[in-house]
Amino acid sequence: MTDVPQTMQAVVVHAPEDYRLEEIPVPAPGPGEALIRVEAVGICASDLKCYHGAAKFWGDHERPAWAETQVVPGHEFVGEVVALDDRARERWGVEVGDRVTSEQIVPCWDCRYCLRGQYHMCQRHDIYGFKRRTPGAMAEYMLFSRDALVHKMTKDLPAHQAAFVEPLSCSLHAVERAGIAFEDVVVVAGAGPIGLGMIAGAKAKGAATVVALDLVDAKLELAKRCGADVTLNIGSTDVQQAVKDLTGGYGADVYLEATGHPAAVAQGLGLLRKLGTYVEYGVFGSEASVDWSIISDDKELDVLGAHLGPHTWPKAIAMLQSGVLPMDAIASHQLPISRFQEGLDMVADGKSSVKVSLIPDALHQG
Repeated sequence: MTDVPQTMQAVVVHAPEDYRLEEIPVPAPGPGEALIRVEAVGICASDLKCYHGAAKFWGDHERPAWAETQVVPGHEFVGEVVALDDRARERWGVEVGDRVTSEQIVPCWDCRYCLRGQYHMCQRHDIYGFKRRTPGAMAEYMLFSRDALVHKMTKDLPAHQAAFVEPLSCSLHAVERAGIAFEDVVVVAGAGPIGLGMIAGAKAKGAATVVALDLVDAKLELAKRCGADVTLNIGSTDVQQAVKDLTGGYGADVYLEATGHPAAVAQGLGLLRKLGTYVEYGVFGSEASVDWSIISDDKELDVLGAHLGPHTWPKAIAMLQSGVLPMDAIASHQLPISRFQEGLDMVADGKSSVKVSLIPDALHQG
């Protein structure tokens, strides 16, 4: 290990709405691990919900059950390998100096889900930035566990754009779950980072018509650049009627939910045709209630969940490297890690940004 300091700047979770910039030790890699110099880390909606302590309770703190305190957050990132041993080199096929990313979950490889290839549902469920065993990337350095899934990435992309591989892999998993056919009309709720990836993925799957829904016209314009054929502002348009008009009165074949807003659930059930497919990806901050008779007696819908991005990372990397996505607009804001609070607030606002990334202060330009 060369030119690595003993301490580093990092964001540390102490409690809901109590994240602090601290100087902590640089982690030392053990057998089969790698030390990574972080180049960029994105701020995700789930990061924000953990910050506010929404939805569930963990211990004495109002926090999602899968998040812990005294951990460095951040699970969508790229970085450069600065130290690894032969075991890690052989397992991942990477060398010092390579740009790499790691899938957000570090599987145990021993539970029933991992043994069946369903590693994204690992029973232990260690995700970077949410568990003390797997500190995240809002820091200058981080460790890749020996059990991590690691992918090489090109250095031709700016780091903050390359870090979009994590949300894009999630979007593509939701699209895979939907089983989209060539003649399908697909409605995507939300033109944020996940929704934009869903739009691009649905077009790549050959959907006949992709409809994007959002409240912000600027995001709908960006949705067009990602492949949306039709854009509808839900604040000024009767989207139920608009989708009926597009489909001869039947309704959409597929609805992909990427907002995490309870109202979007009932909206989707209403927009779908009989025997349609609903895929839920949004991370909710409060409970959503619906009339389940719509799902059963009225329409006999297929309602599916989607979690993380299993088996989709190679395709997500290929899509990013192909230039099919307008990453100059999607990766809208980059801030130094020392301004992490500003970044969280920007994501919470939801109107002035699309994807906000944090860059280690030493690497941030401007």
